[in-house]
Amino acid sequence: MTRFIRAALLAGLTALSLSLSLSPALADDAAAAPASRLDQVIKAGKLRICMTGDYKPFTYYRPDQSFEGMDVELGQALAKSLGVEAQFIKTTWSNLMNDFIAQCDIAMGGVSITLDRARKAAFSEPTMVDGKAPIIRCADKDKFRNFDMIDQPGTRAIVNPGGTNERFARARYKRATLTLHPDNVTIFQQIVDGKADVMVTDASETLWQSKLHPELCPVTPDQPLQFAEKAYLLPRGDVAFKAYVDTWLHLAKATGEYQQIFDKWLK
Repeated sequence: MTRFIRAALLAGLTALSLSLSLSPALADDAAAAPASRLDQVIKAGKLRICMTGDYKPFTYYRPDQSFEGMDVELGQALAKSLGVEAQFIKTTWSNLMNDFIAQCDIAMGGVSITLDRARKAAFSEPTMVDGKAPIIRCADKDKFRNFDMIDQPGTRAIVNPGGTNERFARARYKRATLTLHPDNVTIFQQIVDGKADVMVTDASETLWQSKLHPELCPVTPDQPLQFAEKAYLLPRGDVAFKAYVDTWLHLAKATGEYQQIFDKWLK
């Protein structure tokens, strides 16, 4: 019995000694771990939000150099939940990823989840399901009842460069003539004015643009040509910051805050 007690005491002392010897190393590892963007945002007192400003109803850059839109209001709500100020930084779809990595904490404004973007950044939980749909002049709705009828010789398709719209257009158009138009705000007026026949963009945008331009009609927006989801772009590998954004988004949907803002802009 005495030998057993001595062995147990010796084992306990050895374990204690090992624990004490490892504690400084563990503390050093914790100190060396990079701070989450969550901590940096709170310390800086501002949430830097990248958005293009050319994608109604999610984001629009007004002539007075301010932003408005659904994701503008949600970005302000996210910043408020953190107790910081929302700072919006204008970018373009072509430069979105580079500007986000260099200047921003999050990117919002109708950003679609893609594998290309997932290689360089993380995404929040999806904010909504969307997909691609054509928008045409209502006068042409019998001529262009579906995409096969649209993708024919003589059809003048138009698209804004640098995002998922251009990627879809280059992959799917086989017969129509495709033209790039650099301004996503004025691109729909090109169709109204008869300078182009069709644009394929997110179904949510076709519904919004048909409200702004009664001359334009979406083509089967309830049956999108491609499945897509929208989300917020986040720093890759930052588990704490993503967890916070996802939790905020979940609670905003559960309390009705998200739906209230959604209905204001999309219904």
